[in-house]
Amino acid sequence: MSKPIPEAYQDLLTGPVSVTIATIMPDGTPQLSVVWCSYDGEFVLVNTARGRQKDKNLQARPVASILAIDPQNPYRYLEIRGNVELTEEGAKEHINEMARLYRGVPAYYGFSAPAELEQTETRVLCKITPTHVVARG
Repeated sequence: MSKPIPEAYQDLLTGPVSVTIATIMPDGTPQLSVVWCSYDGEFVLVNTARGRQKDKNLQARPVASILAIDPQNPYRYLEIRGNVELTEEGAKEHINEMARLYRGVPAYYGFSAPAELEQTETRVLCKITPTHVVARG
């Protein structure tokens, strides 16, 4: 069952606040990445590319944790644990939306990443359903 994200903390997910995502490696150890994210009222959305470590970890073990820390007050933070669904549908549009929000550029490829990567990467949208939420500060 999905847990609600308190409205007073949703700004930490609607950016531009870089967040940390934790996934689980094959040997059971955590793997952390700093990522852009968004929140659609139901899912926390993170983007990656097919074959990257996050993608491999989430395909094998579809659970993750997100830590969002307020850049103006590090004692105000949001931790979300949840189940993850991976989809390619809407992933390219999402990464372009994130590039506009976080970097102020019109698209991801050619502005935040080399244009030639667009031909070799397949974008993946990670839809995190919150199952545990901690909001502090």
